[in-house]
Amino acid sequence: MKKIIKNLILSDFLLQSAWGLIGPIFAIFLTRQIKGGSLAMVGFVVATYWFTKSIFQPFIAHYLDLKKGEKDDFYFLIGGMYLANLIPLGYFFSTRIEQIFFLEAIRGLAMACVVPTWSGIFTRHIDVGWEAFSWSVESTGIGFAAGFSAALGGIIASILGFKTIFVLVTFFGLLASSILFSIRHQLFSKEELSSREKVL
Repeated sequence: MKKIIKNLILSDFLLQSAWGLIGPIFAIFLTRQIKGGSLAMVGFVVATYWFTKSIFQPFIAHYLDLKKGEKDDFYFLIGGMYLANLIPLGYFFSTRIEQIFFLEAIRGLAMACVVPTWSGIFTRHIDVGWEAFSWSVESTGIGFAAGFSAALGGIIASILGFKTIFVLVTFFGLLASSILFSIRHQLFSKEELSSREKVL
C-alpha cells in the first residue's frame, strides 16, 4: 500500500476518533449548557451542518476538477481540515444556540472542502488491483475509530466534563490535519514531473 494511501487512512482514522468523542454527548451539551438549546434544536443544529456541506460540496468539487494538478486539492484539504478541527474550541466558549448554528455552518463549509479532496487524492493514488482492499481498510479504520471513541466520549465527559472533550477533539483533529503534510512532496513532485513531461 502506498505511503500516500496509508497516511490518508491514518489521518482519517484520527479525525474520526476525535469527532467520535463528541457524538454521544453533543445533544446533552446543547440541552444542558447552551441557552436556547433543546431537543428540537439539536435536530436543527445537525441539519445545519449537513445542509451546508451538501450545498457547497458539489460546487467545490467541480471547481477543483477543472483545475490541473493536485496542489489546489491539497490546499483545500489542509485548509478545510484545520478549520473544521478548530470548531470544538468554538463550542468551548459558546453560551447561546445562535453561536452553535454559526459554528456548524462553518464546519459544514470546511468539510465540503475536505471530503471531495480527500476522496479525489485517495482515488487517484489507490493501488491498482487493490481498490477493494484499500477502501475496506479505510472503512474498517473508521468503524473502529467511531466505536472506541463513542464509548470513551461518554466516560470522559462524565468524569472531566464537556470542555475536556472539546479540547481533546481539537488536539487530535489538528494532529490528523498535520499528518497530511507528509504527503505534500509526493503530490507536488508528481505534478512537477507531469509538467516536465508535457514540455518534453
